[in-house]
Amino acid sequence: MLGLKLPTDPRWVDLAEMDLAEILTDHAYCEQKAATSCISLIQGYPDKVELVKSLAPIVTEEWGHFRLVLLELERRNLKLGYQRKDEYVNELMKFEKKGGSREDRLLERLLICALIEARSCERFRLLSLNLNETDLKEFYHKFMVSEAGHYRLFIDLAKAYFPEELVKTRWQAYLEREAEIMGQLELRGDRMH
Repeated sequence: MLGLKLPTDPRWVDLAEMDLAEILTDHAYCEQKAATSCISLIQGYPDKVELVKSLAPIVTEEWGHFRLVLLELERRNLKLGYQRKDEYVNELMKFEKKGGSREDRLLERLLICALIEARSCERFRLLSLNLNETDLKEFYHKFMVSEAGHYRLFIDLAKAYFPEELVKTRWQAYLEREAEIMGQLELRGDRMH
């Protein structure tokens, strides 16, 4: 369903489970950045009525997810660590076409958001299936379902504003580049991506 070209190395879950404070911290900041990205899209494209209407509730949902991760940290007597640079997202953004029109930039941003949500969904699925703790498996299953919906929403918004063939072609290019990025990044259990 997600179309990702390179699945996550299964060893990632074992690495993530070794230090839950680190993966939960990174997860918290990913949720915060997702909310911020939606706010930024709304601010940049207030004339896109469907986009504003669709993303406004996502802002609330992503911020709620941030709070849920904070509660999980607290429940485990763990502290939120410092935000780290997201090499995965930074590499994706390097692939974004620079310049162009305001509309061109919208397509790029929607596809980047869709890809981040797709990879998050895939990672949450792995956690929901392979962690040792039942409670944490259920915790991540809920996130997986949510991220799948967000991924679809960003793709659907792209198709609502741009010709389907253009979206499909650019999406395939992003999927290819994302697989290359995943193949080049060090396998780390302290990062959600």
